[in-house]
Amino acid sequence: MTIAIRVVLAGVDTAVGFGTTAGALFGEDRSVVAARVGGELRDLSHPLADGDVVDPVRADSEDGRAILRHSTAHVLAQAVQGLFPGARLGIGPPIEHGFYYDFDVAEPFKPDDLKRIEQRMQLIMKERQAFVRREVSDDEARSELAAEPYKLELIEVKGSAAEAADGADAEVGAGRLSIYDNVRGDGEVAWKDLCRGPHLPTTGQIPAFKLMRVAAAYWRGSEANPQLQRIYGTAWESRDALKAHLAVLEEAAKRDHRKLGSELDLFSFPDALGSGLAVFHPKGGALRKAMEDYSRQRHVESGYEFVNTPHITKAALFETSGHLQWFAESMYPPMHMEGADYYLKPMNCPMHNLIFASRGRSYRELPLRLFELGTVYRNEKSG
Repeated sequence: MTIAIRVVLAGVDTAVGFGTTAGALFGEDRSVVAARVGGELRDLSHPLADGDVVDPVRADSEDGRAILRHSTAHVLAQAVQGLFPGARLGIGPPIEHGFYYDFDVAEPFKPDDLKRIEQRMQLIMKERQAFVRREVSDDEARSELAAEPYKLELIEVKGSAAEAADGADAEVGAGRLSIYDNVRGDGEVAWKDLCRGPHLPTTGQIPAFKLMRVAAAYWRGSEANPQLQRIYGTAWESRDALKAHLAVLEEAAKRDHRKLGSELDLFSFPDALGSGLAVFHPKGGALRKAMEDYSRQRHVESGYEFVNTPHITKAALFETSGHLQWFAESMYPPMHMEGADYYLKPMNCPMHNLIFASRGRSYRELPLRLFELGTVYRNEKSG
């Protein structure tokens, strides 16, 4: 006797057999790459329960593209470890317009390496390896991933992974851990990774991708940690979508401010000054003045009054504002003068508060709109 359960598919109540997977509801519709079941993203292999509300996730949707890109990141990592057996895995999440994966390798990747990796990825895709999810205990995950020190570290911070490192919540969450096996047609496990999913049904359902560039990245964003090699890529639901994206990037490169600044003699970034520090040439100064004049005009029209404040202040002001308690690491070190510590200002608003507090105020003055074309200073990483 067949046991039937009822699910709601795209708003319609439907009877299906017990054990039916989410993917079975969509037949041969290859545009569907995953399902939202009870509000949660699931693999198409996810078995349904009575009362589940199911909606398709298509490849050209925001969620669908994220799943496609996450799956492509797995294929990238599998390819890298196939070509560079000593490579250790970091984090490989989807991001806007693409994905990346971090690797600890003996030598930095070279441009020719990306071509080799892409070719290996194509072979993995042709094998149509299945993405198979299985839940594991913390101890099981540690045992299986004993050779992956960065994965072991993620296991220890599960539940707070999003705060521990950008993209880490794609791999571990607060609940039970899961590993995805890439399984060949004969049942052999070709590769595996710690991951929350969901993923495409197979590697063969990646329509179009391209590896873009390599960059250095510190593990978990801290300079105190090892520097890893990060490979960026992009993946899309069709070759036409990939082609259109690459065309946009090509046009954007033509309009890169650094390129135009040099070509139009607007500004330059002398090495003698430091990374990211621009000097405006006469033509650039004229352009900047026109922009500032327009900004002033619009602020005046909106009822703002102009003020000016100094570039440094005693520490007490930023203690009162909370900047020193919460953002000291992003501020420049203090300058000790005349028995007091002075800081370069990271924001204008604490000084504007002093203008407000300089005399008694009437409610008739509110709202008080103050504006300043000021310079602020942040001790941030370049790039």
